[in-house]
Amino acid sequence: MPQGKIKVKTKVPDAVKAKLQKKKKSGVAFTRRANAPIQAKKTKMQGTQKIKQLLSKAVNKSVEEDIRARASEGVINFSKAQHAVAKHNKNSKANVPDA
Repeated sequence: MPQGKIKVKTKVPDAVKAKLQKKKKSGVAFTRRANAPIQAKKTKMQGTQKIKQLLSKAVNKSVEEDIRARASEGVINFSKAQHAVAKHNKNSKANVPDA
């Protein structure tokens, strides 16, 4: 049961309607200033990702050494590849003169 008058929509004048539509189309959410550019988030994200990766590598390495020490009762058994890398590192450090 309706009470009161029936609401009738009013028609917006054409000039006002055109202005509103033009404003909607050309409007940008915000304007960038030349002296205050917005930095990309990518570089910050890459930096944090690199730090996380280095941290996880260090943690994994220390955990691996700890597990090997417990399993071998203090003796670390390296694979052939790890022996080759250790030998290469030892030789390269010996060949570098101190500055």
